[in-house]
Amino acid sequence: MSSISRRALLAGAAATALATTTKPAWAAPLATADGFAGVNSLGQNGTTGGAGGPVVTVRDADAFLDYCDRNEPYVIQVDGVMRISSKQGVRSNKTIIGLGSTAEITGGGLDLYRRQNVIIRNLRFTGADDDAISIQQSSHHVWIDHCDLSGGADGLIDIVRGADHITVSWNHFHDHSKTALLGHSDSNAGQDTGKLRVTFHHNFFDGTAQRHPRVRFGEPIHVYNNYFRNNTVYGVASTENAGVLVEANYFENVPHPIRSGYDESGPGRVVERGNVYVRSGTPETLGTVVEPRTHYAYTPDSAASLPDTVPAGVGVGRI
Repeated sequence: MSSISRRALLAGAAATALATTTKPAWAAPLATADGFAGVNSLGQNGTTGGAGGPVVTVRDADAFLDYCDRNEPYVIQVDGVMRISSKQGVRSNKTIIGLGSTAEITGGGLDLYRRQNVIIRNLRFTGADDDAISIQQSSHHVWIDHCDLSGGADGLIDIVRGADHITVSWNHFHDHSKTALLGHSDSNAGQDTGKLRVTFHHNFFDGTAQRHPRVRFGEPIHVYNNYFRNNTVYGVASTENAGVLVEANYFENVPHPIRSGYDESGPGRVVERGNVYVRSGTPETLGTVVEPRTHYAYTPDSAASLPDTVPAGVGVGRI
């Protein structure tokens, strides 16, 4: 038994569980990454994940983590609940996609550390003992799409330490306080300035308290066509000279929809346009921001339509 590696055993078990090695409908791209994850930059032409690599289906945590830790491209289909702990690494060139509406990662989270070209779609994240998804140390070209995130011990999504070219789209955030952080501290300008270019679009920030997102240093961060509802602390916060465009969103019952500066962090630049504010406070704005259209093309939906279209389209089981 000692001559057989743990990886070989896990690979064999996972292969036994596979119904097929051909690409089923779930692995075929139903859409492509847009926003900053779709930009040709840093040697990566958009975000394609594990396209071109083998398609595997995993039904237990050991097999799941084994494939996440491999160097080769993979499309990893998650079938069922993966119970993990702490932050577990994901290597480059991976697509991690849930099957149906019941695929879940619980107890821990995923950590992208100096990685690129990763897609995370159609997964429920619950009860992480740290961050649910951490993107850090110059990781780039990451697309998080159609996920459901709630109930973690720290952030649901942290994008920090020089990470770049990220898109967060069509996700449901709920039952949590600190939702999405861009830039981990006020002292990290050297690593983060000129980076942290992130697009948030068509997300539902559903009763989450704050950080939708909270930004330091990065520019431009593009927050458009999101539905903010009952966010008790604030909606979007631009701090430490970040540049954030908040465009064509719907804010409902949000006392502080947009802030420039927060807590001990200095003010950031923030431009707002085309937003709807219902029973919400007055947005704070400051200065000018680089236009996202200098990086990619987009067409915002009408902000007034978002309370209908966003809840109907976000989360798992919708792709």
